[in-house]
Amino acid sequence: MKRRHLLALTFALAASTALPAMAQNADQPYAGTHIAVLMEGHPTTDGIQALLPEFTKETGIEVELEVIPESDITAKMLLEFSSGTGRYDVVQNNIIYIPGFVQAGYIDPVDDLAVKLPKYLDRADFVPGYLNTNIVDNKLYGLPVYGESTFLMYRKDLFEQYGITAPKTFDEVVSAAKTIKEKSNGEIVGITMRGAQGIQNVYVWAGWLWGYGGEFLTSDGKSALGTPEAAASLDAFANVLRDYGPVGVANFGWEENRVLFQQGKAGMTMDATVNGAFNEDPSVSSVVGKVGYVPVPKQSGDLKGGSSSLAVHSLYIASASKQKEAAWLFASWATAKEQQIKSFGIAPNSGVTSQAALNSDEFNKRYGAFKEAMLGSINQGNPQYLPTVTAANEIINNAGIAVSKALAGTASAKDALAEASAANDAALAR
Repeated sequence: MKRRHLLALTFALAASTALPAMAQNADQPYAGTHIAVLMEGHPTTDGIQALLPEFTKETGIEVELEVIPESDITAKMLLEFSSGTGRYDVVQNNIIYIPGFVQAGYIDPVDDLAVKLPKYLDRADFVPGYLNTNIVDNKLYGLPVYGESTFLMYRKDLFEQYGITAPKTFDEVVSAAKTIKEKSNGEIVGITMRGAQGIQNVYVWAGWLWGYGGEFLTSDGKSALGTPEAAASLDAFANVLRDYGPVGVANFGWEENRVLFQQGKAGMTMDATVNGAFNEDPSVSSVVGKVGYVPVPKQSGDLKGGSSSLAVHSLYIASASKQKEAAWLFASWATAKEQQIKSFGIAPNSGVTSQAALNSDEFNKRYGAFKEAMLGSINQGNPQYLPTVTAANEIINNAGIAVSKALAGTASAKDALAEASAANDAALAR
């Protein structure tokens, strides 16, 4: 009898201790799952990385987050995708590459996952223009992790001191750059922009291309870089950097460019709207409250598209992933408004894609100085600012070589772009 009571008590205790574990497993069905994520270096990524322990605590999912520069991420992704290694479950990239990724079968639509695991997703909270760029053939392929446009940033104090008005044309940009460098006796360069070959210099020069009435592709899908408008835009871009820009500008990427301006060593810069967050951050900037923000100038009255970008970087689930449900939970968590709002206290991040984050008191407190200009640039941003075709990566690489040659003076803008245009036509014909 005692033995029967003892066994019953033992089973009862075992059952009582098992219940919490069973309940925990029900709350964390993917606990112990390991996923690998590839993202680019950016304030958004800094915020996600800092908050990762919260995600693991909530879900039990372990995340290996690899961060590399934007200029390297596409080549790395294409290598992994084409080799079929399944190395990454979630990847981040610019939406311009979506058509190629979809056509090659490298990424999966996420509509079914959104229905199955809706915990972190609030589709209506995303800025519509950002979310819609991720839809191909009525299927959702990614979630926007950050978005931005471009604008011209200028030193209000220097412009007032030297009697310069905010530029509306690129001729006025050149004139202002000349005035600042000459009147400061060269202590302050007139303008700084990205000059590093590839996506870096192309992203900024594209504003000049469109502003001069040029474009990357014609309406029938051929390269448009061999036009007089394209050559004029590259001539102006290269000349203003050579004459009034910083030493070593040919090696400037996003970080080098923004840091020089933050340090008060340049009168103007043209770059991503996220740079405004760094300009107005007193912990990293010496120009807080001294910067004016205006749309990217226009040189021509006959534009084929706007000169401000509409850039959206999203998280995608790799088709080769073996952990798609866990990957989706990470992607939807990382882009949720709760994480975006928390990110304000971690790194300068004005590129949020959540409407709740954009309209929060914290956003207005930190970024009110340029919010209106930023939203204006986004609202008139050009969705074709960079080509969105399957051959986008090749087109950008070829254009980047042309920009570098013109900047170095090893070829005229006309000749460098003619060579790039021929290479791009070959890529488009494949």
